[in-house]
Amino acid sequence: MSPVFPMLTVLTMFYYLCLRRRARTAARGEMMNSHRAIESNSRTSPLNAEVVQYAKEVVDFSSHYGSENSMSYTMWNLAGVPNVFPSSGDFTQTAVFRTYGTWWDQCPSASLPFKRTPPNFQSQDYVELTFEQQVYPTAVLVLETYHPGAVIRILACSANPYSPSPPAEVSRWEILWSERPTKVNASQARQFKPCIKQINFPTNLIRLEVNSSLLDYYTELDAVVLHGLKDKPVLSLKTSLIDMNDLEDDDYEENDDCGMDNLNKKLSSTALREGPNNGYFDKLPYELIQLILNHLTLPDLCRLAQTCKLLNQHCYDPLQYIHLNLQPYWAKLNDTSLEFLQARCTLVQWLNLSWTGNRGFISVAGFSRFLKVCGSELVRLELSCSHFLNETCLEIISEMCPHLQELNLSSCDKLPPQAFNHIAKLCGLKRLVLYRTKVEQTALLSILNFCSELQHLSLGSCVMIEDYDVIASMIGAKCKKLRTLDLWRCKNITENGIAELASGCPLLEELDLGWCPTLQSSTGCFAKLARHLPNLQKLFLTANRSVCDTDIEELACNCTRLRQLDILGTRMVSPMSLRKLLESCKDLSLLDVSFCSQIDNRAVLEFNGSFPNVFIKKSFTQ
Repeated sequence: MSPVFPMLTVLTMFYYLCLRRRARTAARGEMMNSHRAIESNSRTSPLNAEVVQYAKEVVDFSSHYGSENSMSYTMWNLAGVPNVFPSSGDFTQTAVFRTYGTWWDQCPSASLPFKRTPPNFQSQDYVELTFEQQVYPTAVLVLETYHPGAVIRILACSANPYSPSPPAEVSRWEILWSERPTKVNASQARQFKPCIKQINFPTNLIRLEVNSSLLDYYTELDAVVLHGLKDKPVLSLKTSLIDMNDLEDDDYEENDDCGMDNLNKKLSSTALREGPNNGYFDKLPYELIQLILNHLTLPDLCRLAQTCKLLNQHCYDPLQYIHLNLQPYWAKLNDTSLEFLQARCTLVQWLNLSWTGNRGFISVAGFSRFLKVCGSELVRLELSCSHFLNETCLEIISEMCPHLQELNLSSCDKLPPQAFNHIAKLCGLKRLVLYRTKVEQTALLSILNFCSELQHLSLGSCVMIEDYDVIASMIGAKCKKLRTLDLWRCKNITENGIAELASGCPLLEELDLGWCPTLQSSTGCFAKLARHLPNLQKLFLTANRSVCDTDIEELACNCTRLRQLDILGTRMVSPMSLRKLLESCKDLSLLDVSFCSQIDNRAVLEFNGSFPNVFIKKSFTQ
């Protein structure tokens, strides 16, 4: 054979490979250009133009700094156009949550954390906002005006709150963006615009979840802006990031990150696959395996139950469900979930259903069935912001939970006033949280009369109570074991009520009298508190302008165990009396002297140098 032929063969093969590569490159280029053209058209077409809208209404929230009868520092300020932005600072026209930092976890009223809380759930508060039009979200902007960085999750709901007819399918929540709490060093205003993921349904209901534990002061939010498309976009917003070499791969499936994936399937699945033997694992003592499994979250426990008979037995053991925290899975939990959990929870002692069941996810019948089986051993029941509750539910709790010691109904503001009468049957209660509820005076007096074991009581922002002096008198007469009392924003307590508390509750370690305008230092009420309550560790006298040097000096002499003191807004406290307090109270860790006109920056700097272990907060009037 002539040597020319092998050379021609090689050249022919090389030419063929070049043509093939060129054709493939051209095809891929056309495909990419086509994708880009569609994406460009979807963004610029007037038929699918981007809609930009501010929140129309605030429909739900877990807490706020402001009053129920005012607009200052309330969540309702998030509705509509910005009031403050782009200005920075402390403004009453913004939305402010109730707490910040770690101070509330370090005070005597703090509850112990639940076991098995997944590390990716760190939300402490939330607010839900509706918008005029349903859109496919392309961006969510949060206008933060003071101490930003609290927002850690943004979610969208498929339900339309303004629809006149019920939804055709069960509404669901989808996480648009989430992140662990991070420290933001600057306190100035910013426009927070995280990169959100695309969802396959339109929405006009957005939820922000926050964690303020890393903040040096209260975060303040001014407005929320929702950008979106009226029609479903043709392409994923990730299209422009696709590598040409990956065009043939199908890697774009979205995972559901909201709570437990297919919760009910996990809870109900009992099918076990045949697999290898257990090695020596089944030789371990039963108690040791139980201890190991105690470190698993609830979804992991459900998955593990499907691996083998031995672990299935351990995962279904009621001892694994002594502490059951269902709050992290609020977006998925429903009647069916409770039904599947029912058989495993016959020994549950701590149950957290906070934030769950709203918008029909849990019915009164479903909750009642669960408690009838699982309520007999309950000691602690958390139901914060559980808006499915009604009077029947509280009646069931009072009947089915005879050993209950802790009940949290914080922000259950849809409960009717008459429902609270049933709480009086729970005579063993030691902790009762009624923050932002519609409890009335008659019901509360009945509760105080029969629940004499109370140690922790929260009545903050309870606007239906007519005379707090009467309540304080009953507390002093009946609740001799009381250690913490929250009377935040009670509008009508006077020095008479304070005198009853001081003489009747000598064990008080925590007292919140913030924003109680009827208290005046000139009556001697604060000095009397200091003399009669030597165990005080936390005292909030927020926004009481009459607090004076005499009160501070009485605290320095009598309350040497004081850890937290808030005297924000007083004009009558001098640096000299504060120095006496700091020298006397060696355990003091928080001192809020914001808007105290006699305490200037120079005094604060001197205190910081002399008392480095005390966090001294100083803000100035705008």
